[in-house]
Amino acid sequence: MNYARFTVAYWCVLMAVLLPLPCAWLAKSPGFRKPRSQGGYDNAQPRAWLAQQQGWQARANAAQANSFEALPFFIGAVIIAHQLGAPQTRLDILALLFVTLRIIYVAMYVADLPKMRSAFWALAFVCNLAIFLSGWR
Repeated sequence: MNYARFTVAYWCVLMAVLLPLPCAWLAKSPGFRKPRSQGGYDNAQPRAWLAQQQGWQARANAAQANSFEALPFFIGAVIIAHQLGAPQTRLDILALLFVTLRIIYVAMYVADLPKMRSAFWALAFVCNLAIFLSGWR
């Protein structure tokens, strides 16, 4: 019997899915220490509270949103590459590279380095294109 295996690229999909969570925690964490009446995190209206944040907290929230936005293409590219029989080692390396670039992208976003952030975004996008096209023969 032939069993499908959970590849490194599939594990990278899981990592990419989880990446928005640290961004959200980072955006909200300073508000955890204060009561809501003093501007602390408002779990009853989290979007409104986050919309009022500035500086690195606002950038962490934006990185969270962008991390969610990057997911559909990445997930689709990995699935399509697997279905088309892309070379597994290449696919795994590209998926790891994508996740690594996205982590660096988040760090550049929070650190307020817009040119570097955009460069890492572009590199991750090109990496994702390479994943998508890796099964093309």
